[in-house]
Amino acid sequence: MSDETTGWTGGQRAFGDFAPGLVHYTDRVLFDEVWERPELSKRDRSLVTVAALLTGGSIEQLRFHLVFARDNGVTQDELIEAITHLAFYAGWPKAMSAMTMAKEVFGGEQS
Repeated sequence: MSDETTGWTGGQRAFGDFAPGLVHYTDRVLFDEVWERPELSKRDRSLVTVAALLTGGSIEQLRFHLVFARDNGVTQDELIEAITHLAFYAGWPKAMSAMTMAKEVFGGEQS
């Protein structure tokens, strides 16, 4: 386990002292350690995360991760195509909900 941090504070900003364990695991373990492992690029981790969130029906979490994926080099068109592709594997309603979130997050803009 590394003592270095990326400076990620999303968990702290979301929950402060309300849920210190979840803050620790979010900021220090997930983002400081898991997201920094070199075996997958952040771009690939973002695509996997978007797919997992859609498949699990965690649509609200997509609000953050769609933007994060774009920050990590995944294009809007690639994200739309991934959601379309997942409709056939994860279910139409989940893909429709995810696409609704994507349209909301991206404002209907084309990349």
